Parts: sequence; C-alpha cells; structure tokens
Amino acid sequence: MEININCDLGEKSKLHSNESDPELLKIVNSANIACGYHAGDEDTMNEVIKISKNNGVSIGAHPSFKDPENFGRERMNLSASEIRKLIIDQYEILENIAIKHGEKVTHIKPHGALNNMACEDIELATILAKSINEISKELIYLVPTGSKMEESAKKLNMKIACEIFADRNYEDDGNLVSRKKPHALIINPDEAKKHVLRMVKNQALNCHSGKQIPCEIDSVCIHGDNISSLNTAKSIKLNLVENGLILKPLSAMKKFN
Repeated sequence: MEININCDLGEKSKLHSNESDPELLKIVNSANIACGYHAGDEDTMNEVIKISKNNGVSIGAHPSFKDPENFGRERMNLSASEIRKLIIDQYEILENIAIKHGEKVTHIKPHGALNNMACEDIELATILAKSINEISKELIYLVPTGSKMEESAKKLNMKIACEIFADRNYEDDGNLVSRKKPHALIINPDEAKKHVLRMVKNQALNCHSGKQIPCEIDSVCIHGDNISSLNTAKSIKLNLVENGLILKPLSAMKKFN
C-alpha cells in the first residue's frame, strides 16, 4: 500500500522558525510551501524548492489568507472573486519560482483558517475547488479526509489526495480539535506514530473519544511549526516503512498516474 508524508514548510515568520526545514525535507515526500501571504518570502520559497528537488520531494503551494500577523490562522470573510484571486496569485508566485529551478507545482493545499473554514462550509469549499481546477486539472488537491473540501472536489472529478494529521486529535464529527483546547496537539512522537499507523491501516480517523470514522487516507501531514516536528516525522516514517507501507511523493503515486 502506498502512502505519502507531507509537511508545511518555508513558513519563516516572527511566529515560527524554519530552521528544521532542511532536515524535514530528508524525511517527507511532499512539501506544502508557504507563498508569502501568511509566512515565507522569495528566499524561503527558493530554498525549499532547491532542497526538495535534491531530495526527490514533490512541491505544492500552501495558499492562505493574507494575514502574516496571525500566521493565517484568523478567519476572514472574503468574496468568491477575492478567494479565487488569493489561490491563483499564490500558486503563480510559487510556480514562477519553481520554473527557475526546472520544477513545477504539482499539488495545492490551503493553509490555516482558510482550510478550516472550507472543511465546514460547502460554498467556500466549492469556490476553492473551482479555483484550483481552473488553474490546471492536473493539479493534485490535498484535502482533509471526510471534509467538505473532499466532497466539493469529488463533484468536479479532481485529482484528490485525502490527508490525516499526525500531530492533531479529532472530534467525533471528524473535524480537528481546536488549537484552543489543551488536547488539540499530539506532542509525543511515540503517540503520534501509533495514531498514524492505526488510521492508515484501518483507513479510519481515530477520534479523541475513541470513536473511529471510516475514510480514505492517501497522505499524512506533519506540521512543520511544532517543536517536536522533526522527531515526530522520523518516528512516523520509520514506523510506516517497518509496517510495509510504500512511501511516495504525491505526484508519483499510482492513484494519480
């Protein structure tokens, strides 16, 4: 069985260091690269693309609300045309830099509050899906499994990769536990690797209550902005390989070829 490990990278800002990026890029298969709206800049994009290329890591755009003060984690209400522009502009920023390295953006994964809102709101999810589909039907859309984002993308017959979060707990409705709650994050790498393997093997979400929700799982996300990201990534990768999973970049998975 094939599985992908993705990570949000290039997120240098006053709220987050990107010092672990080079080491994380030796572990993960796909990089979701900040496009300068919530974090990162041209230098960080160049750096992540260069290292990704050297490590055979596929690259994706990680578009966000234009809100560096809050790292893109504050909800904003924008019109459909503003959302469309947000996505297309950030994709083009990253794609233009990728071209200089002889690379291309092969997936898109929205960031932070934009992602969280679209998970719950079919109207916003549809705007995002249509915007990404408009850029290219070849783009892989990386979405939280079981979300409105998955639902809207399936209606457009898009290339969809469904992800779970290695370092986050789930509510009984399949949504992530709010970061405002004390049990939102899974900090212990040993806990995280067991959490991930169980979900991947069972193709089901593990809810904090113990409930399991059947779902599709193509990819495992490790957040690059947690203090334990590096250890968690190493632990999860080793555990998946030891249990017979085949790790691949999103663009190389059989599902998309």
